Amino acid sequence: MNEEERKILISRISRNIERTKEKIEAMEEMTQPIAPENSIGRVSRMDAIQNKSVMEAALRTAREELEDLEYAQKHIHDPGFGICKKCKNEIDVKRLMLMPGSLYCIRCAN
Repeated sequence: MNEEERKILISRISRNIERTKEKIEAMEEMTQPIAPENSIGRVSRMDAIQNKSVMEAALRTAREELEDLEYAQKHIHDPGFGICKKCKNEIDVKRLMLMPGSLYCIRCAN
């Protein structure tokens, strides 16, 4: 990865971290407990509980994504950044642009 690509990646990581934090904040609001005193019907309550479960799964995924982004941001200047942990070949820049926290090249990730 050349220096220009690294600068683009740093910028992209920063933007994605901010977006992901905003997304997590919104999801946390949507995963609040459903109060039993709310006067909604039984079917509506079941639907709300199902939606809450789906949102909690999405929230876990978003938190994992944030961890990966923060890891990439912290280690982007390390000499081994962008090198596959398994085969030791360089990870394609396009893969890093899409998934900055990738530790493996496309071949080793499969």
